[in-house]
Amino acid sequence: MADADTDPESPETRIPEELKFSEQHEWLSLDSDVGTIGITDYAQSELGDIVFVELPGVGDVLETGQAFGTVEAVKTVEDLYSPVSGEILEVNETLEESAEQVNADPYGDGWMIKVRLSNAGEVEELLTPEGYRDLIVDA
Repeated sequence: MADADTDPESPETRIPEELKFSEQHEWLSLDSDVGTIGITDYAQSELGDIVFVELPGVGDVLETGQAFGTVEAVKTVEDLYSPVSGEILEVNETLEESAEQVNADPYGDGWMIKVRLSNAGEVEELLTPEGYRDLIVDA
């Protein structure tokens, strides 16, 4: 999803310091053993205007790296990949009617799923904000 018009060092590309990141451009916020997952600001800016988000059901069990849904923009459809293993506890149902929340607030109202982690050690395998910044600078 590299685009020469997107500068990862610009203030428009936010990389919150409290999050962990996957190489597939998903973020993880951890609260005890529950992780909230969404796509990064960089990913949503590369996709453009998001028009539809397909998410899994509550109770589904994911493995690290498994596709859990899709995000559809005007010109493309991309799979979403779980950065950790676990059971889905909650799905952001507001995205069904307001997919544009992912563009407007990818780290807030645009979150996608909440998962109870089955292996907390997987979090250590994810990228730090600095590591993610390096990834998108090289993209």
